[in-house]
Amino acid sequence: MGVKRKALLVAVSAVAAVVMGAGPGVGAVVGTGGVRGAVVPEADLAHHGHVSLWSEQLTVRFESENHGPSALADATVRLTFSVAVAAGQSLPANCLWGGDRMVLCRTGQLRAGGRSPETALDLKATGRPVEAVVQIDTAWNGGASDPNPENHRHRVLAPATGDPYAF
Repeated sequence: MGVKRKALLVAVSAVAAVVMGAGPGVGAVVGTGGVRGAVVPEADLAHHGHVSLWSEQLTVRFESENHGPSALADATVRLTFSVAVAAGQSLPANCLWGGDRMVLCRTGQLRAGGRSPETALDLKATGRPVEAVVQIDTAWNGGASDPNPENHRHRVLAPATGDPYAF
């Protein structure tokens, strides 16, 4: 093997080690959506709040938080309900219906270390369910990588006691 070839091999190996060591976090260059060389931001999105059910009233209150390190221009939270929800109910301005048992809510811009305003859903369930399961997760986060997806995926069982069950 010639000296030039060895030098090229050493240089390529060093570059590969640096890129592989960077991982998919802040500043790592990876192929995304067919765009080679795009920089993928990293943001740790979390949702926290509570769910309660009393008689026919299903209430969900939550905030989203970005633990960073990158800011997010916007994100979408998906809430899915195990019980049927009465049709035609109004939602907060940042939310819309995604189906007869699904609501999608935007968080708005979240700076690193920032928190969204509280979103409050007060919905009427059909019938008088004895319990409801609400699944909360991120439907979209602007394409950022999230090293800790478990803090934005929740499944909450709320018996019809009126007590708030936290997530």
